[in-house]
Amino acid sequence: MADLTNPKSAHGAAPSLAGHLARRVAGHMHYGWIAAALAFATLLVGAGVRAAPGVLFVPLEQALGWDRATIAAAVSLNIFLYGFMGPFAAALMQAVGIRRTILTGLSLLAVTTAASTLMTQPWQMMLSWGLLVGLGTGLTSMTLAASVVNRWFIKQRGLVMGLLTASSATGQLVFLPGMAALATHFGWQAVGLTVSAAALVLVPLVGLLLPDSPRAVGLAPVGGTLEDELGQSSGNPIVIAFTTLARASRSVDFWLLFASFFVCGLSTNGLIGTHLISACFDQGIPEVQAASLLALMGLFDLVGTTGSGWLSDRVDSRKLLFWYYGLRGLSLFYLPLSGFSLYGLSLFAVFYGLDWIATVPPTVRLVTDRFGRRDAPVVFGWVGAGHQMGAALAAYGTGLIRTEWGSYFPAFQVAGLACVLTAVLVLFVNRRRDGATLSPAE
Repeated sequence: MADLTNPKSAHGAAPSLAGHLARRVAGHMHYGWIAAALAFATLLVGAGVRAAPGVLFVPLEQALGWDRATIAAAVSLNIFLYGFMGPFAAALMQAVGIRRTILTGLSLLAVTTAASTLMTQPWQMMLSWGLLVGLGTGLTSMTLAASVVNRWFIKQRGLVMGLLTASSATGQLVFLPGMAALATHFGWQAVGLTVSAAALVLVPLVGLLLPDSPRAVGLAPVGGTLEDELGQSSGNPIVIAFTTLARASRSVDFWLLFASFFVCGLSTNGLIGTHLISACFDQGIPEVQAASLLALMGLFDLVGTTGSGWLSDRVDSRKLLFWYYGLRGLSLFYLPLSGFSLYGLSLFAVFYGLDWIATVPPTVRLVTDRFGRRDAPVVFGWVGAGHQMGAALAAYGTGLIRTEWGSYFPAFQVAGLACVLTAVLVLFVNRRRDGATLSPAE
């Protein structure tokens, strides 16, 4: 058994302030909820940074004369790297700890987004908002949520995963309308400075308050015992990521989940998250009003995704995904037919918002059930890479369609059809050859 007093044990390090606070709150709450709150804040800021390019399309087009396909190329690279970094970020968290990984990502985001305010050429946007922001957000991606949940919680995993996933929507809720107003009244540079400051504020909080594991502050996971603790892994994070992929890729379930998440990314942040504001602008809707529409979607997703996490502890996750993808497809068919009226867009925002990223908790549950708690964050990182590949394709492809066709209509219809087909696909996940489902991994 590891020495609970050794901050460099196999179970990770704990800042002295975190250990002191854990003792102070003992008897009132488990420190796992503070760790989850810090993860929520990190994911929220990461979501705000990822959402920023969505409000920069029109300002950059007007200020620097870049077309939307050029801007979309940088956003596409950002989204791709955000997903591709997922499994390596999860492996890095296993090898060097969650805290160091998050601090690296937040610091990179703070510096890069501030420096991006000096850009004047498209290659500079590719470097800043494309390459470096993609790497930084990848280190603070949804694999962070999976790592925190599997390391700190035995009970209520689905609920906590739902709350952490909802932080992405809440990031839009908090940042988007304000960023759109800043871009409108103070110029696009104000957006970069704002998200840089938000990332910078989190650095000392994470550095002082986030332990790498429950055992690092002398605790067992929520609802578990010390024997349930997942210690850090030794070895090269790149090797960990690829060996885990080699094991997982032999399973048909991995490829079914990968394909479903590819469509999830294609139909959410790649399409709606990146292009809805500019699609509304084409219909005469001001940017701030369009950003408020995305914020409304974020508000409803906060409810929908948290509820999805609660349901994933109680209902067959495959059935949940069937309904989520099917209903999302119908909403995307509806959007271009709504006339972009106030009533039509509000209806879409509520209906689509409830389903925005509600797919994440049941997908994480299926990954954990199939591949186990230790491998789940890295496997989910690879599945998440599929999500961002789909998002990257949609971000660039939709911009190209708009540039060549002058309309977003074909992109909405293709994404809607892909969602409907995926609704059927997910019913075949986690089934043995004899038709029985795998038992959940505890």
